[in-house]
Formats: sequence, structure tokens, C-alpha cells
Amino acid sequence: MAPTPRNWLITGCSTGFGRALAEVLIARGERVFATARHPNDLNDVFAGHDNVQVLQLDVTQQEDIHAVVDVVNSEGGVDVLINNAGYGYIAAIEEGDEHAYRQLFETNVFGLIAMTRAVLPGMRARGSGHVVNISSVGGMVGNPGSGYYAATKFAVVGFSEALAKEAKDLGIKVTVVAPGPFRTDWAGRSLKTAEHPIAAYEHSVHARLKSLSQISGHQQGDPTRGAEAILAAVDSPNPPVHLVLGAPGLEMVRQHLTSLGEEIDAWEAVTLGADFPHNA
Repeated sequence: MAPTPRNWLITGCSTGFGRALAEVLIARGERVFATARHPNDLNDVFAGHDNVQVLQLDVTQQEDIHAVVDVVNSEGGVDVLINNAGYGYIAAIEEGDEHAYRQLFETNVFGLIAMTRAVLPGMRARGSGHVVNISSVGGMVGNPGSGYYAATKFAVVGFSEALAKEAKDLGIKVTVVAPGPFRTDWAGRSLKTAEHPIAAYEHSVHARLKSLSQISGHQQGDPTRGAEAILAAVDSPNPPVHLVLGAPGLEMVRQHLTSLGEEIDAWEAVTLGADFPHNA
């Protein structure tokens, strides 16, 4: 007997992981609610499929969020939420434009939080559900030029870890996904940069931006295989809270954890010296 199709609500389906996930799920016969700020961008892929609904959604707009969740709730509720909507921003901390980084947080952090809060009551009432938050290796490792972007993705990781512990006994599972370099549009037309570059950062931030531009479209990660990996985690009876995707990302995370452990060990005496003495 085939399993009952689940309701998957996916944000940011125009490109990248959102689109790849929707395509794989449609092929599997799941019920997909594919969203985008501009729904017409999805017609070329999703038109004509009975098991997909294309919905307009800007995650920075509360009325959009509630309208979309109401649609899914009218058809049984959200079984799996994929918080994928987001984009990249490369700028030195000093170069960052206030409007740009505030908007980055509105989408990458506050939009994700609002989406999650909108589906949690239904999941809690049913005693089941899975929230998948797409973060980044940049949410675990900070790199030059990614300070603002990394701040949004570090926030997603912390939010997800806390939610996983809060929701565990409610039947709700949480996974935060950390892709490394993938052949999505992240480093292409979706990437935003500083409006007023500062020459002093030529050999750090600007060099990295040039490198990202050169590898765009040639990254090692395959979005379709990445989507299948995410689905394997959701299908697992014991899904991970953290899921790193791709060999380059895994290497970066492991190197960072090793370096972090060595630094903590080197400063252990100073760390422990910050406590009251045992006899105090």
C-alpha cells in the first residue's frame, strides 16, 4: 500500500533548492504547495500537475503568509514546511548598506520565523510535522564578505536548535540544512553586493566576491541530489537536527570545528578562571 501523500509547503521555489525540491516531490506524488513572490516564474515547471498548487508569497508580508497557510490548512494542514526563501549578500562589514542588510534580515530571518510560527499551531494540534530550515555552511563558518549573510544564517541555526528542543515532545521534528557551494543561483543574479566598495578590502572581500562569481554555475553541489538528501532526512524516523550538504561544505565545517576545539582547549585555563573559586 502506497504511503499517503503529505502536504509540503515550500518557500522560494523560483530557483535553487526550492525548485529542485518541488520537482522531486511532484515526481514522487506528494502534494506540493510551491510559492514564490512572482508565481508566473513557476509556470514553466509546475503547470499541468494535479498534485501542485502555485501560490504567491512574499515571506516579509504577514498577509501573504497567513493567506498561504490558510490554503494549506483547508486541505489538511502543513505536514512539512521547507523554509527556503532567502538570498546572499556580500559586503565587508564597513561596506554594508543599512537598507540592504536590514532587508536581508527581513527575508532570511524574520520571514523564516514568521512562516514557522504560522504553521506550528496546526502541527502541534495534530501532534506531527517537520520544519526544514535552509541555512548554509555560512551559518556555521564566517568568511570575509559574508558577515551580514552569515549573521542571518547563524540566526537560523540557533533558532532551529532551540525549536528542535521545544518541539521534540510535541511530535514536531526540526532539521536545519547547511549546503556548501551548490549550482544554484545564489552566486549568480540572486547575489547582492555593496553599493560603495572600499579599496582597503580589495584582497579579502573583493577577491572572494570575484572567486564566487567565477565559480557560479560550476559548483560541485547538485541541487537535485541535494533535494533528495533533504527528503531522505525528512523520511528518516530519526532525522538529524543538522544536515550538511556537499563535500566542500563538509570539509569547511570539519575544519572549523577542529580549529574551534583547538582554540577552546588553548584558552581553557583562562575560561575556567572566570568562575568563582570553589571555596567562595
